[in-house]
Amino acid sequence: MSRNTESSVAEQLDGFVRGMLGDPPPIRIEFWDGSSIAGKTSENSLIINSPSVFRHLLWAPGELGFARAFVSGDIDVSGDTVEAMFALSSPDSRGSMLLRNAPATLSALRSFGAIDSRPPVPAAEYRPPRFASHSKRRDAAAIGHHYDVSNEFYELVLGSSMTYSCARFVDSGMDLAAAQAAKHDHICRKLGLAQRSNMRLLDVGCGWGSMAIQAASRYDADVVGITISKEQAALARERVAEAGLASKVEIRLQDYRDLAGERFDAISSIGMSEHVGKTNIERYFRTLRGVLRDQGRLLNHAISSVGGSKLSSRSFMYRYVFPDGELIDLGYTIEAMQNAGFEVRDVESLREHYATTLRKWVANLQARWDDAVDEVGVERARVWLLYMTASAVGFTDGGINLHQVLGVAQGPTGASGMPPIRAELADTATHVESR
Repeated sequence: MSRNTESSVAEQLDGFVRGMLGDPPPIRIEFWDGSSIAGKTSENSLIINSPSVFRHLLWAPGELGFARAFVSGDIDVSGDTVEAMFALSSPDSRGSMLLRNAPATLSALRSFGAIDSRPPVPAAEYRPPRFASHSKRRDAAAIGHHYDVSNEFYELVLGSSMTYSCARFVDSGMDLAAAQAAKHDHICRKLGLAQRSNMRLLDVGCGWGSMAIQAASRYDADVVGITISKEQAALARERVAEAGLASKVEIRLQDYRDLAGERFDAISSIGMSEHVGKTNIERYFRTLRGVLRDQGRLLNHAISSVGGSKLSSRSFMYRYVFPDGELIDLGYTIEAMQNAGFEVRDVESLREHYATTLRKWVANLQARWDDAVDEVGVERARVWLLYMTASAVGFTDGGINLHQVLGVAQGPTGASGMPPIRAELADTATHVESR
């Protein structure tokens, strides 16, 4: 611990910090007066820029208070952001030390002015409308909060592929754009799009059209992509036109609940069911089954958590990132698909691939930080830095997962149309190289 003054902030809060984070803390802790507490490693640091950090934590204990402090700029992280957050996510807690140092800590916080008035809530925090959960109007508002930010911002974070879902890194040297293309090829192959030309694909939650464009350009599929984000739909249509695929790809501004009266040969649902919610997930799959021909396939690509997790209204993810979002247990997803009339034929985890994807998104954001701030403002940029960093930690430590679940709509005699061995389903490399 450095001693820049007779009674530095680090000295006054030493017991509090060690009680909260362990003795020693997992990383270096630096304070606004220049003093610090050494951690197990000096490569990464948690930087407390202002005593307002403690006001946030006292008025909103837990992750929401930390998030508000981070979004407000009262906390920073130096070094490898993901590694620093990973170290802080599993502290060596010392509850007895924390209690023992409570009087001195409270005295110090009072002297810093850290426990007086409630701190302002960052403007980037979401305030949900007064509509029923997962109604069309509330879902549209939640999707708009997250996706109708700025297409330019998304491009600088996601890169040229404009694909906002887990990539698939076939080899260690693969860059992000190639890995996203590999993921789309993997899905196309699982859906059987390589079997024949002009198969009709429905891409639910189509984003900026990357999956639709690849299915049409590489597999000669006729694609309908639907989204309820106006910003996404507008740019997706532009990208389709630029790719010369206007006759093969239709992008609609449409809610999945309005699907009816048409048939598709295959359906991709990539990063969509997290927005549907557990209560509606079976209805979601029944709706998709209703527009899928017999022996058609559905690929559901979604984040999951054991036991499921509905975001608390006081969580960082709910307030700033995915309002009304919900991670569904893999087993429940499979059961819901089966209840909706699908035979589940394949399940695959891409957890480590998502951790790698998120690290690359974080690196993109940090490399173009000034551009990001110019585009969406510093608060929104900091929300994204914290959100993607925390998500990378979650996929790294196994707290959350990413599963692709493939279902087939059996015909009346039980015929599935599936290949006899899994290798024919999963191997994309031969197909891609031969076209």
